[in-house]
Amino acid sequence: MGDDNKSSVTEFIFLGLSQDPQTQVLLLFLFLLIYLLTVLGNLLIIVLIHSDPRLQTPMYFFLRNLSFADLCFSTTTVPQVLVHFLVKKKTISFAGCSTQIVVILLVGCTECALLAVMSYDRYVAVCKPLHYSTIMTHWVCVQLAAGSWDSGAFVSMVDTTLTLSLPYQGSNVINHFFCEPPALMKLASADTYSTEMAIFAMGVIILLAPVSLILISYWNIISTVIQMQSGEGRLKVFSTCGSHLIVVGLFYGSAIFAYMRPNSKIMNEKDKGLVKPPSKSEGIPFCINTCGMFSPCDYKEIGAF
Repeated sequence: MGDDNKSSVTEFIFLGLSQDPQTQVLLLFLFLLIYLLTVLGNLLIIVLIHSDPRLQTPMYFFLRNLSFADLCFSTTTVPQVLVHFLVKKKTISFAGCSTQIVVILLVGCTECALLAVMSYDRYVAVCKPLHYSTIMTHWVCVQLAAGSWDSGAFVSMVDTTLTLSLPYQGSNVINHFFCEPPALMKLASADTYSTEMAIFAMGVIILLAPVSLILISYWNIISTVIQMQSGEGRLKVFSTCGSHLIVVGLFYGSAIFAYMRPNSKIMNEKDKGLVKPPSKSEGIPFCINTCGMFSPCDYKEIGAF
């Protein structure tokens, strides 16, 4: 897309993770393996929770939502990445890029909220065990899950609208391997400062607000656990909550690094590996896929309490 005619771009070209053919073949098999494990793991969680009456508890209800969101995120990005390992010109239409941004933001922000909701569930289970069944009723769980998806939809709608309302009339080469607002805004042919600040403000809400709830919940959990007389009870709580904290740390660590800092017109190569919070999140180039593979194992431990 040349600058002389100033026509709006109709497609984007990804630079991808590597231009070396041998490296691309290696990454293809690595991503494919991890993606299959991610899909199978999350599908297994969803099917087991749905079919086993013993798993009809609040925590497993949230796990099912989290696994579904993780499945959507991986399926939105990874299959296209796999195809691009096989072709020389890695393109995506403007409509396809827009759809990818909508889904990524929707499920990513929903996961942020769900992880906070799960920490609240653990807080009630550990600190208020006698009132757990009356506080975490099925209706309350449905409302919390619906609120998480609604918050994700709201943030997705706002951020996508802000990003796509910018003019894209110059370069159409994205130095990344999938579409996301920070990477796309680098190609805008207009000043993006106000858009970046608006998206940054939304990021503060959807990232730092849940983190605050998680920290408060775990502060109370730790205070309660310290007062426990039973060593076995302490170990059980720490084992369960530790698995949840691992997922939280991986997810929020990469998300905050990717979205909660000033933008730059030049995409740093290491940024390609710090997007999403993948599949439950994720600083190596294939973290978008890797954490989704490990998540089912962590979820199993989370729900064991």
